[in-house]
Amino acid sequence: MTAEDLTAVDAIAARVHPLYPEDPAVLAERLRLYPDGCRALDMALDKRGAGIAGYVLSHPWHLGKPPALNVLLERMPSPGSTYYIHDLALLPKARGGGAGFRIVSELISHARELGLPSLSLVAVNGSMPFWERHGFEAATVQHESSKPSSYGEDARLMSLDLA
Repeated sequence: MTAEDLTAVDAIAARVHPLYPEDPAVLAERLRLYPDGCRALDMALDKRGAGIAGYVLSHPWHLGKPPALNVLLERMPSPGSTYYIHDLALLPKARGGGAGFRIVSELISHARELGLPSLSLVAVNGSMPFWERHGFEAATVQHESSKPSSYGEDARLMSLDLA
């Protein structure tokens, strides 16, 4: 992903996650703080259409303590205790062709390269079955503060153990 992609990423986020809006500054900060975890899916590369049709924002973070939505992080933890998938969004034209599987596989490989023991995320929009197909499990939440209220009541903290 590049800074030039952020307008398209913001438009996809508004379409795919209308109940979870984030300011463009939040997306830009994730890219600035951890560019290796920010990727755009260009459908022209798949020969199924042109333009960006999806993206992922991810970065090292603290296990069991996902950041609230629409909040600037200021810096990444060093070291992180998990690889956090902040957002994976695909337009309908990008779904069903294996793009999601490829993206998750790349994130798993990246987390292993970093030596992190797990991946984690907050599943929204009924996405738990997608994540479960990739081996993620609903995490046991010891404290309600483990899931920021900005994600909504139906959101579920999930993780994938890489051991």
